[in-house]
Amino acid sequence: MSARGTVLRSHGPGEQLKAEEVELTAGPGETLVEMRLAAVTPLDRTTLAGKQLTGPTGLTGPTGPFVPGSEGAGVVLSSDVAAAGAAVVVRGEGVGVTRPGVWGRYAVVPNAAVHPLPSSLEAGVALALLTPALTAHTAVRRVAGVQPGETVVVTGVTGLVGRMCAAIARSAGAARVIGLVSLDDSADTATGLVDQIVRVDGLGQVGRELPWCDAVIDTMGGPVTGGVLGHITPGGRIAVLGYKAGEFTTIDLHQLVGRDLRVLPVNLQRTVLAPDAVGQALADIAPASWRADYDVVPADRIGDVLDRQGGRVLVDLTAL
Repeated sequence: MSARGTVLRSHGPGEQLKAEEVELTAGPGETLVEMRLAAVTPLDRTTLAGKQLTGPTGLTGPTGPFVPGSEGAGVVLSSDVAAAGAAVVVRGEGVGVTRPGVWGRYAVVPNAAVHPLPSSLEAGVALALLTPALTAHTAVRRVAGVQPGETVVVTGVTGLVGRMCAAIARSAGAARVIGLVSLDDSADTATGLVDQIVRVDGLGQVGRELPWCDAVIDTMGGPVTGGVLGHITPGGRIAVLGYKAGEFTTIDLHQLVGRDLRVLPVNLQRTVLAPDAVGQALADIAPASWRADYDVVPADRIGDVLDRQGGRVLVDLTAL
């Protein structure tokens, strides 16, 4: 199937994006998507600046005129992996970096870059929350490897990534999810995501009510990391992905060795996402309610927001 529509094309670093009408045809292994929204990501800004990224096979990046846009949402027009009319998120497989991106009325992308959008998530919310959702997904399912029936502790559960870790642990089949919060933090935002809230002080001292657990997802770091190690069952593990409580901790080596515990760093820059990671992450967080702060700008104003450093920006592609 083919479609004719406008795309935004860059002809070189620092040059203004130009609207051009093109004919797009999906070939074997490709999906034709009618785009609705796209994100303006740090990866897009890097690519537009002409900076090449180092990938598994060396330097990557466009070598000529190209259509940017590495993340977007739309509706399938034709595909052999998704039904026509299905709402999807597009991400991965070099889209917007080594092959044309999604900044256009239509986009032709590899089938593997198409991921189902849960009906309970609005497209804008899904795009705005995609990066923290993938962070939480990697920590819970990939690094910590949470299994059905386990008891999981999430430190800093009142933060966005912490709440997502709790939701994903539940989706992974955890029997109990315990939220660890600072003494002065309100736990209202974690309501419904955890079975129990336990307080921890600034020295990492955890109350006796914290039960034994199989895994810890640690978004706090600092002395909290050392404090929760004493509550992990033999053979258990702690996945560390944050250190807002401090960059240094003290580890009891007797506990670490004697109970055969694993301390696992969550390093997204060195982690290759599984093919189903985007769809799985969105499905994992979909049952909960989420707020997402983002601005939506029309496609003809995208040049005004390319240099914006703070906040999440989405582009409305429907008027192209």
